[in-house]
Amino acid sequence: MENVVIIAKVQIKEPHVSEVFKELSLLHKQTHLHDDGCIQYDLHKDYNSNNTYTFVETWEDQSYLDEHEKKEHFIRCIENIENKLESFEINKLEQMRI
Repeated sequence: MENVVIIAKVQIKEPHVSEVFKELSLLHKQTHLHDDGCIQYDLHKDYNSNNTYTFVETWEDQSYLDEHEKKEHFIRCIENIENKLESFEINKLEQMRI
């Protein structure tokens, strides 16, 4: 099975930028420490928007991504940022070996 790539973009409501950024940073750290099968898990800030961030993730396969989504640090982050986002977009890609 090919690697699974996730592009997850969040646009944060203005009054919650600092709070949500802290949650995203904690998720980034905890994922690197505790999630097997994680090849890449990088957080990027949009150059043109102070309240937009994008995770670029690469997982060995879908099973590792499924396990990540069941982890306490992932669930806690989702709960803590709920209702604090303008938008949340996830693109799931299959990495092609060419």
